[in-house]
Amino acid sequence: MTETTPAAGNPAALVDRSAKSRSVSRLVFLALVMIGASIVFFLFKDRLNNELMLGILGVLAVVGIFFLVSTVIGFVDIMPKTTADPLARAFIDTHPEGTLVTDEKGRVIYANHAYGQLTGFSSAADVQSIEAILSRHRESAEAVYRLTNAMRDGNAGQEEFRMSQPLGAAQHGTEAGHWYRLRGRPVASGDKGAKAATLMAWQLSDISHERTEQELVFKELQNAINYLDHAPVGFFSAGRDGEIVYLNATLADWLGIDLTSFLPGKVMLRDLVAGAGMALVESVQAEPGLNRTAQLDLDLLKSNGQSLPVRLVHRVSATRDGSPGESRTIVISREEGGTGVHDAASAEMRFTRFFNNTPMAIASVDGDGKILRTNGPFLQMFNGLVTRDDMERGSLFETVLREDDRKGFQDALRQAADKQGDISPIDSRRADNEERHFRFYVNAVIEHSEEAPEETAIIYAVETTEQKALEAQMAQTQKMNAVGTLAGGIAHDFNNVLTAILLSADHLLMSLRPADSSFADLIEIKRNANRAAVLVRQLLAFSRKQTMRPTVLSMTDVIGDLRMLVDRLIGTNVKLELEFGRDLWPVKTDLGQFEQVLINLAVNARDAMPEGGTITVRTRNVEPEEVAELNYRGMEVGEYVLIELADQGTGIAPDVMEKIFEPFFTTKDVGKGTGLGLSMVYGIVKQSGGYIYPESEVGKGTTFRIFLPRHLEDEAEKAAAVAEAEAAAGRATAEGAPVSTAKPASDGPEDLTGGSAVVLLVEDEEAVRRGGKRMLEARGYEVHEAGTGVEALEVLAELEGKVDIVVSDVVMPEMDGPTLLTELRKDYPDMKFIFVSGYAEDAFAKNLPADAKFGFLAKPFSLKQLATAVREMLDA
Repeated sequence: MTETTPAAGNPAALVDRSAKSRSVSRLVFLALVMIGASIVFFLFKDRLNNELMLGILGVLAVVGIFFLVSTVIGFVDIMPKTTADPLARAFIDTHPEGTLVTDEKGRVIYANHAYGQLTGFSSAADVQSIEAILSRHRESAEAVYRLTNAMRDGNAGQEEFRMSQPLGAAQHGTEAGHWYRLRGRPVASGDKGAKAATLMAWQLSDISHERTEQELVFKELQNAINYLDHAPVGFFSAGRDGEIVYLNATLADWLGIDLTSFLPGKVMLRDLVAGAGMALVESVQAEPGLNRTAQLDLDLLKSNGQSLPVRLVHRVSATRDGSPGESRTIVISREEGGTGVHDAASAEMRFTRFFNNTPMAIASVDGDGKILRTNGPFLQMFNGLVTRDDMERGSLFETVLREDDRKGFQDALRQAADKQGDISPIDSRRADNEERHFRFYVNAVIEHSEEAPEETAIIYAVETTEQKALEAQMAQTQKMNAVGTLAGGIAHDFNNVLTAILLSADHLLMSLRPADSSFADLIEIKRNANRAAVLVRQLLAFSRKQTMRPTVLSMTDVIGDLRMLVDRLIGTNVKLELEFGRDLWPVKTDLGQFEQVLINLAVNARDAMPEGGTITVRTRNVEPEEVAELNYRGMEVGEYVLIELADQGTGIAPDVMEKIFEPFFTTKDVGKGTGLGLSMVYGIVKQSGGYIYPESEVGKGTTFRIFLPRHLEDEAEKAAAVAEAEAAAGRATAEGAPVSTAKPASDGPEDLTGGSAVVLLVEDEEAVRRGGKRMLEARGYEVHEAGTGVEALEVLAELEGKVDIVVSDVVMPEMDGPTLLTELRKDYPDMKFIFVSGYAEDAFAKNLPADAKFGFLAKPFSLKQLATAVREMLDA
C-alpha cells in the first residue's frame, strides 16, 4: 500500500494504489538481463573470440557511460515520475464528496479524505467498499444493488436514500437520521492492452442539509398556494392560446368547477366568459416585450349555465415579436352588494355589466367622430377594424363604415352635435366585408357626464345581414311566385286554345283521306300544336301546376335505366360517371318528369363543355344532422336523397346565377334555347316536395344538388297495397277457374262509341266546348253542354238527373269544377265525373273530400283521348 504525501494545507488521499511505480520492475528486469549476460560470458568464455568480446564490452561501456551522463544532466530518469496531473489529483483529494474507486473484484483502488470522514474510517487499513458498507443496511441495500447492476452494464446512475442512523455514527456520537446521495459510473483503468480493466467510481455525499432546505421551501410553497387558493378573490392564469393552466379554489368554487378533475390546458378562457365579454378580454393587448393591465367588468359562466358578474384585473404580456403571451387575472365577484360608500361603485359595476352584456353594439364618439368608449358586442362585431389600442390613439368611428357611407355619418354627427332628436338611421356595410350589413342609430348626448364631457353622440349598431338576406329571399320568392302565377294563367288559357285547335284538326282529319292535298297541312297543324303543348307543360312545371303521376321510385334504378339515353345525348367527347350511394331510400315523384330533369341538366352540362369533359352524377342519403349543418336557405331539416350532377364546364357567373330559374331566361344564342329548361327543372323538383341548389365557379364548373324527401309508406298506402293484392288474388281464383281478361269486340280499344250514353259537357271556353260536343256526338253520345257550374246544375235539374257522366273543366266563373262535384254528389252520389284541366290534379284535389271519386284528363287533349277517357270511365 502506498500513501501519497499531502500538499501543504490539503488533506492526503486515504488510499491510493493507482500511483504504484513501474520503475522497480524495470530495474529488476535490467538486473536479470545483466546477470544472464554474465553467466553466458562465464560459460562460453573459451568459445568466444577475444576480439568479439572486447567489441561487445566496448559497446556496453559506451552505453553505460551515455546512460550515466544522461542521468546526471536529467535527460533520463532512473525512477520516472507519475504522469498524473497534480491539479486534478489535488481536486479529487480535497473534493467534499466522498470518492471511492474499486476494481471489478471490489478491491479499493482509491479513497479520498472525505470518504473516510463520511464512513468513519481514519486509516487506510480500515477502508471498505461501498457494497460492503451499505449492503448491510435495509435502507440503502436496494439502491446499491441497482447502481452496481447499472455500472456492470456500462451505465452511470444516481440514488438517494435515508439512513435511520448516519454512517460513522459510532465514531461521531450522533443518532440522528441522514439523507445520502450515491452516484456511480464505470471508468476505464487507463492501462493499454487487451486486459485493460474497468473500474467503478463511487461518489457519496451527505445531503441532509439540502433536503431540509427543500422541505422548508416546499412547505413555504404549500402555504403560498394555500393562501392563494383560499384568498377572498379568484385568480387564474392562461397560456398564449387562452388555455387555463391554473385557477384557485375560490374561483373554482364560484364557478362550480371540481378541482380534482381539472386538467391544466383542457379548459379555455372563452369557455368561462359569457356573451361578448371575450371581445373585451381579447382587446387587452400588450406592446412587444411589455406587460399591460386592464380592468374589465363582465360575466363569467358557471358550470350550471348561470352568470357570475365579476370585475377582472387582467394582466397580459407579449413576446418580443409582438405575439400574445401568458396572462394573469384577479377575479372580484360582484354578487355581494354594499352600502354607503360602496353603493356608487356597485351601481357603476351594474351599469358596466348591462353595458357590456346588451346584445346591441354601442359606442360613444366626440364631435370629431373619435371613439371614446365601446362595449364588448361592438368590439366583437367589428373585430379587426377597431381595437382598444385604436381607441386610445383616437380612432375615428368612420373606419368601420364604407367610404360611400361616411358622408351620411358625418351629417348625422353634425345633427347630434346640434342636439337634434330625430336622426335618420344609417344603413351600411362592413368596410372590409361587403356581405355584412349594419344599421347605425345615432343619438345626441343631451347631458354630458363628468367622465366624458366631450361625448357628443351615442351610436347603436345592429347587424342586419340576415334581415337583408331574408328580404332578398322574400323578394325573389314573390317574384318567382308572381311569374309562376302569370305563367300558369297564360298556360291555362293557351291550353284551351290548343285543345280547340287539336279537336278541330281531328274533326277535319276524320273527313279526309291521306291522299287529299290538305291532309298533310292538317297533320302539320296538329304536330305544331303538340309542340306548343310541350312549351305549355314547361310553363306549368315552373308554376308547379302541371299534371303529375307520382310513384315510389329508387333513384339507383331511375338513373341506371336512363344512362344509355344520356350517353347518346351528351356525345362521345363527354364522359358520364355514376357514383351510387348504398341503400338509397325511396322517393316519390313522377318518373317521366324526373327523367326530364336529369336529361335537361345533362344537356346543359354538355353545352357548358364544348371541348369535352366529365359529367358526374352522385347519389346518397342525407341525414337530418347533415341537413342542419348544410344550412341551405329555405330547406327544412329532414331525411333526403341527394342527386348531385357536376360538370367541368365554363361555370355560371354570379349575376347570371340569380336568374337561371326564371322562365324565358337563357344565355344561349337565338333559336338554341327557349329559357324554359331550368324553370321546368325547378318546378318539377318543387312539385315533388324537394329542393334544388346550384353552386358554380367560373372556369371550374357547376354542380346542381337536388334533395328529394325520403318516402315513408303510411298505413293507408300499406292497406291499399294489401287490398289490391288480395283483390287480384281473389279475381284469379274465383269459382276455381281463371277469369278471361279478353274484352268483347264492342269493348275493344278501338271501339269508343257512346251507344245511348248521355254526357254533360261543362266548359267555359266556347271553342273547346263546341269542339268537344261535336266530337262526342260523332261517336254516338248524347251530349248536353253548360258554360258554368251553376248552369250545369240547372241542366241536370231539367234532365231530372238522367245523365251518365259529367265532363267538366276545373277553372270556371261563378262555380268551379270542384264545387260543382261537391254540389252534384249531394243529389247524385253515384254519378260518374271527369275533370278536364291543364293544371295538375293535386292543384284542385286538395279542395275535395278525401273520399271523392273522379277521373282526370289533362289539357290539351285530342279527340281520341277524350273518347277513351269517357269510355273507360263509363266501363269502370
